[in-house]
Amino acid sequence: MFTRVKGFRDIFGDEIPYWHKVEKSFHKVFKRYEYTEFKLPVLEKVEVFQRGIGDTTDIVEKEMFVFDDKGGDRLALRPEGTASIVRGYIENRLYTGNAIAKYYYYGPMFRRERPQKGRFRQFYQVGIEAFGSSAPSLDAEVIKTMQDIFDECGILDIVSLNINSIGCPKCRPLYKEKLISYLTDKKDQLCDDCLNRLNRNPLRVLDCKIDRCKSATRNAPKMVDHLCDECNSHFEKTKQFLTFFNIKFNIDPFMVRGLDYYVKTAFEFVTDRLGASSAVGGGGRYDGLIKTLGGPDIPGIGYAIGVDRLVTLMMEKNIPVNRTKKVFVVFFEETFKEGFEMIELLRKNDISTGFDYEFGNFKNQFKKADRNSADWVIIIGTSEKERGIVQLKDMKTGVQFEVKKEEIIEKLTL
Repeated sequence: MFTRVKGFRDIFGDEIPYWHKVEKSFHKVFKRYEYTEFKLPVLEKVEVFQRGIGDTTDIVEKEMFVFDDKGGDRLALRPEGTASIVRGYIENRLYTGNAIAKYYYYGPMFRRERPQKGRFRQFYQVGIEAFGSSAPSLDAEVIKTMQDIFDECGILDIVSLNINSIGCPKCRPLYKEKLISYLTDKKDQLCDDCLNRLNRNPLRVLDCKIDRCKSATRNAPKMVDHLCDECNSHFEKTKQFLTFFNIKFNIDPFMVRGLDYYVKTAFEFVTDRLGASSAVGGGGRYDGLIKTLGGPDIPGIGYAIGVDRLVTLMMEKNIPVNRTKKVFVVFFEETFKEGFEMIELLRKNDISTGFDYEFGNFKNQFKKADRNSADWVIIIGTSEKERGIVQLKDMKTGVQFEVKKEEIIEKLTL
């Protein structure tokens, strides 16, 4: 017997309606805010992520699924969406014109990391990217779209927003020097990964989840205390707009996000329901990324939501979801014509409909209806055929009653 690859999983059964609710929710929210869908390829050249995400990130150093194809290209299964959509934005020259470009994407991502609650090696993300404006009001609106999705999905009460400013190329170098100096005195408390990050990318040390590293950085200098005037002004205005949008937030001075391309605003929605994997979604501003990947100097901001984690939270909260109502039609040789006409009518009205392909006796057909988890059974016998009615049985309550054929759709869709 074959089994699943470690970190990959099958999604089916009672979980599926929750996925459908998430998908319906984000399509609804993004339409409100004028985002259009961008379908991304699963494979990209490795350089897209090496240059876009950064060589010193855990994703590039440890977690990407990378292989050489027969043509000699070094390819990677996409570990995140932003670098891919920026590549597509540049390659397709979508930056022509002055309008702000707003896109969203949805699909599987791949990272070879340790599987745990809410975290898989193939996982799903939905995300947005907005190109063409560096305005703080856009930062706040982007965050508002994520909050709206959580509200639509019914989990807004169990997540909270953390924000920070991680500066820009003007003010970050001086802060890095101070941070390196501080961390150098704490080297004996740092894990091996953080020792490697210390001089290459010291901000990543602040993002470490290991207890002794978290303890070592507790009193580290904060980026928000070393912002240049431009970054400070941007952060203050972003907070003002968040307040205007009635979005509650906490300032987390050590939240840096895991990717190198972020500048200025960074944010995460977190929960205490997922163990160590506390972030349900996050993102930030990346004003230099488009230029880094070979495009014009256009600012951008975006985020990604972990759909697997969102679904887990919804299921734990037992959020109501719409499950498809199933109908099973019971009929016999003398009512074949009426039975198949009824099946066709139901299916044309988007009602999930089944029947017994073997056309067994009355008792066997009801057994199959029960095994098929039917909510309703429609019975068409000789008497029903002659009178132009059907018998409708509620399988949950056992109540059975007559319905005129022309009224059956209205009855089932109330």
